Amino acid sequence: MRRAGIDVGGGGIRVLVHDGDRTVRSGEDVPAPRGERGMDLQALAARLSVLLTRVAPMFDRVAIGMTGLPDLVPDPGELVRGLRERVPVGTVVLAGDSVTTHVGALGGRAGVVVAAGTGAVALGTDLERTWSRVDGWGILLGDHGGGAWVGREGLQAALRAHDGRSGGSSMLSNRLTARFGNVGALEHRVYAASAVDAATVLAGFAPEVAAAARNGDAVARRIWQEAGAHLGRAAVAAAAPGLDRRLSWGGGLFSVGETVLGPMRAEVLRHMPETEFVAPEGGSVEGALALALTPPRPHPPHLYVFDRPVGA
Repeated sequence: MRRAGIDVGGGGIRVLVHDGDRTVRSGEDVPAPRGERGMDLQALAARLSVLLTRVAPMFDRVAIGMTGLPDLVPDPGELVRGLRERVPVGTVVLAGDSVTTHVGALGGRAGVVVAAGTGAVALGTDLERTWSRVDGWGILLGDHGGGAWVGREGLQAALRAHDGRSGGSSMLSNRLTARFGNVGALEHRVYAASAVDAATVLAGFAPEVAAAARNGDAVARRIWQEAGAHLGRAAVAAAAPGLDRRLSWGGGLFSVGETVLGPMRAEVLRHMPETEFVAPEGGSVEGALALALTPPRPHPPHLYVFDRPVGA
């Protein structure tokens, strides 16, 4: 039996295939294709088919965790139909990437998981009756504490220093110049892009903010403290009554480690001192593969299961 888990995120696509005794990884560091009204599902189906068929010609089950679901994907079945037109596939599980991150981090157990990459969302769920989502509203409306938020805060501090205003950071200003060349180039990159592409540009500056914080920049340290506090508050809000007080995390933002984990923990413990913090077992692509290995019950709009045998 051949199964595949796929993570479609703001920074690229990851594929993990389980084929008998072997596990194969594939993917690309190219953001998922976007159209005028959100995700271009047909273009995404074409991209996924290429990545899958690099590994094998057909699949019994595929599970996909994708950014933008449920809010920006009005017809989840369109992606499934487009994929099946290109690759022989049986059961397809389609879920938000917050769900696959949750499954990957907690191994299917109930609790809260904070997922933070370009954006940020907290999900408290038992994968059955309780589904409590907090934030994940995109950089223009939310995503507080995510990579784009951190990058934007860092760039604003850099521009304050560039202008000679108080509250700026000369270290971040120097990093802005090193990364973009000049302020005009930054403006063009941000304002000539779509909102989604602009978020990617902003998130790309988050590692510079992390480096400045490690080098002792007080403004950069404050930004990460605030980011962790935002993520902690989202986690607390997602901890629905009756849900296990178990908390984990996932996503590229947490590669900075204690720089953001420390303030996030502190904020959570201020409100929920009984919280059990659990290091993530895996990421979103591992969570997707887990859903492919053991298909769950459907729970629209968070999780869909499209059953159909290969060749039917």
